[in-house]
Amino acid sequence: MALVQNTSSCAPDSPTNTGYTANSTVGKVTQVDDIELVIFDCDGVLIDSEGISAEVLITALAQLGVTVNFDHFCTRFVGRSFPTVAEDIQTLFDVQLPKNFEQDYRRELLDRFKTGLEVTPGVLGVIDRLRVPRCIATSSSPERVARSLELTGLAPLFPGVVFTASQVARGKPAPDLFQLAARDMGVDPAHCLVIEDSLPGIEAGVAAGMRVLRYTGGAHLRDRVLKHDQELGSFDNWAELFLLLPELFDKAA
Repeated sequence: MALVQNTSSCAPDSPTNTGYTANSTVGKVTQVDDIELVIFDCDGVLIDSEGISAEVLITALAQLGVTVNFDHFCTRFVGRSFPTVAEDIQTLFDVQLPKNFEQDYRRELLDRFKTGLEVTPGVLGVIDRLRVPRCIATSSSPERVARSLELTGLAPLFPGVVFTASQVARGKPAPDLFQLAARDMGVDPAHCLVIEDSLPGIEAGVAAGMRVLRYTGGAHLRDRVLKHDQELGSFDNWAELFLLLPELFDKAA
């Protein structure tokens, strides 16, 4: 499969400048036969968690008199670290979040995860047959991702290869996190494939010089199409990867 790599510039610090527009110029086409590392995002890709996150945050903000709907959550918050989201909320709605807001939000979220968290359908089969190294690069806090992987049984599949935004100066959409993952894994960014669901994550992968695919099978993205999906390459069922990228997988037993 040929993946389209967009070479347009991204402004990492701007939430509105995506680097993808209706008239975006498509860059060179690159193949996947030289991929040496697959970097997975966690929330919305490995784990179907964004719907739960949205419910908890929307409810918490409503108690402060701030109205945020699901569409706004998906557009502005998905793929970003919580400190960035909190800053965005305070700026957009001219509100000062209580000092304990993040702590209370995280506690409620982890409580909800205990009963409602699941892996995305089919991802375990993909991980099991993947023949190249893999890792996770996520905007989530170390505590949240560790708990998420533990609850879903994914922790043993990613031992010591989980990278979080807390390890870099700039989170997604800056390339720092993906660059850190590639460097630590000993792989040139040009030989990395990123699988993301969010626009900030996609921007980060492109800015890092990596190839990117967008997974749209999470509950929060069903029936939602971004304008650059056709340019970049997207899929909504993990089983599609066996047909699209057969060189990355061992044959089924």
